[in-house]
Parts: sequence; C-alpha cells; structure tokens
Amino acid sequence: MSLQAARNRYIRDAVSTVSPARLLTMLYDALVSDLELAEKAITERDLQAAHDRLVRAQEIVLELQSSLDLNAWDGAAGLMSLYQYMHRELVTANVRKDVKAVVAVRKTAEPLRDAWHQAAAATAGVA
Repeated sequence: MSLQAARNRYIRDAVSTVSPARLLTMLYDALVSDLELAEKAITERDLQAAHDRLVRAQEIVLELQSSLDLNAWDGAAGLMSLYQYMHRELVTANVRKDVKAVVAVRKTAEPLRDAWHQAAAATAGVA
C-alpha cells in the first residue's frame, strides 16, 4: 500500500468512527484553517494556493449545507441562509481573489465553529 493510500484509508477510517458532533467540529476547524490559508495565499499572490483553499472551503460549506436538517430546530433556516451567504462569498472571493470576502466569511465561520465546539462539549458531558 502506498503512503498516500495508507493516509487516505486512515482519514476515511477516522472520519467514519467519530461522532456526528465531532465530525461537525472537524469540518468547521478545516473551514477556518482553509480560510486563514487562503487569506495568506491571496496576500502573498500565490493564486493557485488561494484557489485550492477556497475551493476546499466551498466544498466544506456545501457539506455543511447538505447535512443540515431544516426540520431539526427553529434556527436551521437561518443557519442555511448563513451557509448560502458563505458559499456565495467564497465563489466571489475565488473569482476576484478578494481577501476582504475571505475575511468576511472567516469572521462568520469562527463564531459558528466556537458555538459548535461548545455544544459538542456540552453534549459529550451529558452522555
């Protein structure tokens, strides 16, 4: 087995064995990390790196959207609107290599990430 294949299997196995709450926090952590790296890449004019990170961030937001159960709680529709906003801004940021749009999405994502981390920790404490 190649090193890359082993790495991919490890990641796949790790993701398949974590709780839904932990998976959600992992997605948010990856999103914020990609946004930070995209900001840096745009600032440094590394357009390929910026593109790669912004595409990955878009994929994460789409995954968050697809996993959101709109019937689960009253705030789900508002969260979906935030996800739609973030995705539009990320597409715009990528087309224009606009660091301000990336920062706007990061500033939206960070409090959401923190809130999900708190909710996951509280849920883990209840079990």
